[in-house]
Amino acid sequence: MGSRIERTMEFLKEQFEQSAYFSERPQERKYRLEHSLRVANIGRQIAREEGFDEEMLVIGCLLHDLSYVGEFHGEDGWLNHGRDAAKMARPFLQTLGLKPEQVEEICYGIAIHVDNEADFPGERTPLALSIGDADNIDRFDVYRIHEGLQYRSFTELSYEEQLDYTATALSKLEKYSELQFATETATRLWQDRINFQIQFFTRLKGQLDASVTLLGL
Repeated sequence: MGSRIERTMEFLKEQFEQSAYFSERPQERKYRLEHSLRVANIGRQIAREEGFDEEMLVIGCLLHDLSYVGEFHGEDGWLNHGRDAAKMARPFLQTLGLKPEQVEEICYGIAIHVDNEADFPGERTPLALSIGDADNIDRFDVYRIHEGLQYRSFTELSYEEQLDYTATALSKLEKYSELQFATETATRLWQDRINFQIQFFTRLKGQLDASVTLLGL
């Protein structure tokens, strides 16, 4: 692991540890750090297969949710978290000895990763776009299935509620399956995750249907 990536990891952990918001929510801190690491690993894979600067993309992915160290207020607070993270990341990035244009590209990618909008001019390069792509790919990976079921207390729902949940999930996944990302690698990784989720919820729905039929509900 390169020294710049090591320094970025140390900075990220330090910011999370010093966060008053996270100090009261240790589970959220644990989740956000693990998410950032997963996104960075996805970014590494994209960079290697697409021939991007691996160090730059990994660093951008690690810092993309830096603003979660504070509490968001209202819908705009969450929508702005990419732009806020870019502001917070910029002074640190400038200490790494990166070229000014590299700092700009990373910051722009972080800023646009939520809603494709930045509050400063920049170029939507494949590398910058890949920060958001890596984030979205992780949001639809295996862990999110577990997280979603746990959040809804799935095992405590009635059969009808469980069937409705799985049907809704499948409907959304079918719509997402045709999305195209900035690179062929990201698109392939996305489709792999979406197809896995479709298979999972299709089989889950089949088991629920069988149970409902057997019980005569």
